[in-house]
Amino acid sequence: MESIYPIIVLFILFFLNIPIAYALMGSSLFYFIFINSSMPMQMIIQQFVTSVESFPYLAVPFFIMVGSVMNYSGISEALMNFADVLVGHTKGGLAQVNVLLSALMGGISGSANADAAMQSKILVPEMEKKGFSKPFSAAITAASSAISPVIPPGTNLILYAIIANVSVGDMFLAAYMPGILMAIALMIAVHIISIKRDYKPSRNKMSSFKEIFMQFIKSIWALFIPFGIIMGMRMGMFTPTEAGGIAVLFSLIVGFFVYKQLKLKHIPLILMDTVKGTGAVMIIIASAKVFGYYLTLERIPQIVTESLMGMTDSAFVLLMVINLLLLFIGMFIEGGAALVILAPLLVPAVRVFGVNPVHFGIIFIVNIMIGGLTPPFGSMMFTVCSIVDVKLEDFIKDVWPFILALMTVLILVTYSEGVALFTLNLFK
Repeated sequence: MESIYPIIVLFILFFLNIPIAYALMGSSLFYFIFINSSMPMQMIIQQFVTSVESFPYLAVPFFIMVGSVMNYSGISEALMNFADVLVGHTKGGLAQVNVLLSALMGGISGSANADAAMQSKILVPEMEKKGFSKPFSAAITAASSAISPVIPPGTNLILYAIIANVSVGDMFLAAYMPGILMAIALMIAVHIISIKRDYKPSRNKMSSFKEIFMQFIKSIWALFIPFGIIMGMRMGMFTPTEAGGIAVLFSLIVGFFVYKQLKLKHIPLILMDTVKGTGAVMIIIASAKVFGYYLTLERIPQIVTESLMGMTDSAFVLLMVINLLLLFIGMFIEGGAALVILAPLLVPAVRVFGVNPVHFGIIFIVNIMIGGLTPPFGSMMFTVCSIVDVKLEDFIKDVWPFILALMTVLILVTYSEGVALFTLNLFK
């Protein structure tokens, strides 16, 4: 019974609104001070320090920096203009642009909250001018931001790959199809709602081939970043970590010399954003590794595996139970926190049932992104509502169709490994 006390402490700290890193630290120290006090404290400190001494983790600051450079370099504007010429003529034009922009930016920003904040400031005011209600604009902005961390190079993909001991490159490749499906599902939902509410297109007519081609040429430098990363890795030119460094260099060149919106005065701001973002992620990783050390010592993953095997011998039922568990937990815990806490517990169990760990990673990440839209603690929900100034109850009324659309994708990728891993199998 004592072995689960740290988990109870962890959830108590969560509900006291203690940041995830400190909650993990506190529950881990509780275990090593009060339950397993024979462990020298020097070893615990060593776990904190050595847990982040891993070459793949270098990808985290690089990709965080790419997202920051994007905000100052004109890359996001180029992508928005490209999205507009593609889908601006459809029903609910700017709402469709909102979704497509998240899909295009996913390969660059990799952060749901960053994407939600940016589009809340740029697109939502324009959507209101075009006659969209503020709650609807906020809802589609939050929902579309769930795509960003699914399409590479989202940091959650990197974290899961390291936790599950699978290839970062495989996670990157596998994530494209689910991300595309999420975009399609949201665009269908937007189309249906726009017909009912008579939301107008942002363009009077469909763009000509010449307009699309000219905008493609203007935006090609921005579009090249995610595709260049993937093709470079598949051709063996660089590792995922090296890809992060190359993406930073390329985006700086594009910002300075192509779009010419990036200035020297922006560099300190970019570096500060990168340091803050990296620090927040790495302290969570270090804390989660020590918490994982406690889990290993107490054989918690094995106990969870045995419990699940005692419950069912069907992988179908197991994945259903895990999805329901993750959806419930996602209502209370931020997605990144759920990943670092639950992945070490659940990955051994799904391996025993013969589930491909890369496939499970896709299921896990799509699931926790849906959690970011749900009350009471959805992070994208709070980000958008605070920036746009929308009441929570109004947001919830308009976001549920988009949650249902994303749930449909979750069910599809859960029970069709061929669909979930389509892009991985295509390029292998």
